[in-house]
Amino acid sequence: MIRSEPRLFLVSLGGAGLVVVLSIGSAFAVGAVVADVVAPMLDRGQVDAGLLAGAAAILLGLSALKVVGIFSRRLGAVYLQQSLQARQRKGIVRKYLSLPPAWHRENPTGALLSNASSDVDAAASPAGSLAYAVATVFLLAGALTALFAVDWTLGLVGLVVFPGLVAVFAAYSRRVAPRYRLAQSLRAQVTALAHESFDGALTVKVMGRADHQTARFAGQVGELRHALVAIGRTRAWHDPVIDALPQVGTVAVLVVGAWRCEQGALDLSDLTSAAFLFALMDMPIRAIGWLLGALPRAVAGAERVDRVLAAADDSPPGTAVLGGGPAELHLRQVSVRSLREVSVRIAPGRVVALVGPTGSGKSTVAALAARLLPPESGTVLVDGVDVRELTAAAFAAAVAYVPQVPFVFADSVRANVTLGRPGIDDDAIWRALAVARADDFVRLLPQGLDSGLGERGAALSGGQRQRIALARALAGGPRLLVLDDATSAVDPVVEAAVVAGLRSAPGGPAMLVVATRRPTIALADEVVYLDQGRVAATGAHHELMRSAPGYRELLAAYDRQVAA
Repeated sequence: MIRSEPRLFLVSLGGAGLVVVLSIGSAFAVGAVVADVVAPMLDRGQVDAGLLAGAAAILLGLSALKVVGIFSRRLGAVYLQQSLQARQRKGIVRKYLSLPPAWHRENPTGALLSNASSDVDAAASPAGSLAYAVATVFLLAGALTALFAVDWTLGLVGLVVFPGLVAVFAAYSRRVAPRYRLAQSLRAQVTALAHESFDGALTVKVMGRADHQTARFAGQVGELRHALVAIGRTRAWHDPVIDALPQVGTVAVLVVGAWRCEQGALDLSDLTSAAFLFALMDMPIRAIGWLLGALPRAVAGAERVDRVLAAADDSPPGTAVLGGGPAELHLRQVSVRSLREVSVRIAPGRVVALVGPTGSGKSTVAALAARLLPPESGTVLVDGVDVRELTAAAFAAAVAYVPQVPFVFADSVRANVTLGRPGIDDDAIWRALAVARADDFVRLLPQGLDSGLGERGAALSGGQRQRIALARALAGGPRLLVLDDATSAVDPVVEAAVVAGLRSAPGGPAMLVVATRRPTIALADEVVYLDQGRVAATGAHHELMRSAPGYRELLAAYDRQVAA
């Protein structure tokens, strides 16, 4: 992680290094002031104001420089940690958007939210104190070296503290690491259940199951609470022991130092410097203990972040591009899931309707055409090129897909239609809205194209959301349009007008339409009738009405549904 932000780390490390040098220098300065200024004054019983002022100025100067070092260290650390978190969050979201739908189906939304929030926070948490930790290692090494220079016996006393620190951390890490992994996993589950509760709030309320859903959430929160309390119990003995180690060492240094003074091996200046040096080691030892204590949580978060970043897209990136004009789509002997050897061909500018009973594979064919699902066998071709060989940009420019349940962003009409694509001006937006029969209601909105649509398009009806999504697809000028029952929430008259407008547009796209209404189906150049994952019949609507009894019965059922 540090390699991505070396300058910020060096700023923080430089500040910490300055503090280290000045801290060790301050120890000897204090010792010298006591021995050369304070002690002689006490012996003479007379204060030399000039000498005392000079000594105070030196100590204050060292302190002022330490303030500069501490400021640089902390400022660099904050920028470093936040930059790393921002970089990781952007990387995770970029990865999410590059992974296939199959991966997203296997990973709940709550877990993905947790990856981008609490897991990133945990993974990057040591970065804020890493420079300080590195500097404290040098501070400890310098303080120990200086302590040995003062007296080798006191140096040995200081050295004894470190095996104790390592032993405490080893015992702590062994017990707490699995608990942190469990806690991070439970955080994701709580987030997932909360997200599910928000999305399903209407269903829960209508079904009168609020108490049941609350109990489910309370149970999950209780598990997380127990996991965090278990971590807290472990830290309850770890932190006091880490705090106590320097105190024990300080007492030992004073006792041994007093004994060495009695032997004449040390004088007052040496003992003062030794005590100050060991006091300097107090905070670094605590800091290292705190950092080591935070590492298990950071490792648990990093493991979950790395699992996402390491996820592989099974389909290799393509390199092929396409030309212009209406596209040709050809599904050739495609098999996947419930589909078996399905072949569908759409000539440039033609409209093909997919019709079939529930579970026949209509949406699966649409997903294959939109490259949302790789075929297990067979090929999907656009202009004779396997879609797996196309670049993502080339495919997105040629093919637009509109699902039955569209997604509307919590943004303006303009932003929802353009989706940040360059070159789509207001005239193009209005043309797309007109073809989608959405221009009338958009003009009635308070701010027109600048009107906000609310979260998931809460300000719109279901049919209006579908038409906004259709306009979004049309605004990019696709050469092939795949509509997966994309106008199901629109009344039949408007739906037929939308399809007729698309069909009659000069240079309009080829279209694959999953349809359930007779007027829309009748507008298609060809109908592909699916049944039990196979193509049962193909032909014009009027031909299938005569030759395919299953198709005729299905259309009659559709008519009864509309009439009801």
